[in-house]
Amino acid sequence: MSNPSFRINRQISASEIRLLREDGTQIGVLPLSEALSQAQKEKLDLVEIAPMAKPPVVKMIDYKKFLYQLAKKEREAKSTAKKVDLKEIRLTPFMAENDFLTRIDRAKEFFGEGHKVKITVKFVGRQLTHKEFGDQMMTRVYTALTEVAAVDQPARWMGKLYQATLTPLRKK
Repeated sequence: MSNPSFRINRQISASEIRLLREDGTQIGVLPLSEALSQAQKEKLDLVEIAPMAKPPVVKMIDYKKFLYQLAKKEREAKSTAKKVDLKEIRLTPFMAENDFLTRIDRAKEFFGEGHKVKITVKFVGRQLTHKEFGDQMMTRVYTALTEVAAVDQPARWMGKLYQATLTPLRKK
């Protein structure tokens, strides 16, 4: 399980290195051969963590443990990152005003939470002969949500569905 982004032990090319212990305390600037012998005595690896530094910074640690700690940090960073979901609001071309306002309020809640929203106008049966009502409904949606959202993907037809994606505006 070798990671090509880190040089370990004999792969390190510098003649002099700055050596750190597992806990991060500094041992000092040593020749590479002396650092390798110290690492072998303690049954640890030398891992080059800052190759561009003068002299390069090398940590004396078990390599597998080092990779595990890196993976753990990545997992923690990923879990704290905000997840943006794509929520969907379904409308029909001839829906009642109160139903429309309820769906718009729900979309505003989604935008408040930072989610993207897909607006879908679903056409059934003979409604498909009047596709212009899809544009009218999308225009109503856009005007109702202008202060909280921007169009990410403009409306387009997907079979019987007329869909657009909206993104929340950044709060200042």
